Amino acid sequence: MDGPVEADTARLADAIAQELENSAVPVARVSAKDFLRGRSVRLEYGREDPDAVYDLYYDFPALRREVLDALLPDGRHTWLPRLRDPHTDRSVRTPPQPAPAGTVAVVDGRFLARDDIREAFDLVVHLDVSVNALGRRLPPEEAARVTGAWSRYLADAEPAKHADLVARFDHPDRPALRP
Repeated sequence: MDGPVEADTARLADAIAQELENSAVPVARVSAKDFLRGRSVRLEYGREDPDAVYDLYYDFPALRREVLDALLPDGRHTWLPRLRDPHTDRSVRTPPQPAPAGTVAVVDGRFLARDDIREAFDLVVHLDVSVNALGRRLPPEEAARVTGAWSRYLADAEPAKHADLVARFDHPDRPALRP
């Protein structure tokens, strides 16, 4: 579940995970925000640098290694729910979770249709949010850096072009699938 507003992607991913679990499908529910790089790396250029948000915030190699690749048929069949606590900037030291055969990873976050992570997913849902709606819906302390990073992401990665489903999400109470 790829989108600029973390609360939206998390809520939708939680709903999907719940539906899968209700159907007796084992689920590995993960948020990209739990796979951040260390504070010294992600904030090297300051809190407000949108390029740092896009290039340095998320540890996508760790997300692939510890969750997505681990759940492949030839993977190790255990996965890590979290890597780093963003508030303490420390490893959470969560023990690996067992993954029975057929476990589905449901992941939410920003920038999930980038070239370096997209091919690790079987299905990508991209939430298309206009710049005006983004400005209204992001927490004020995140607005400048996330809007700049998201604009770069849209130009560089073209997520709507690569996603399996695209939902117009200016109004979460009235989403609309785009053709």
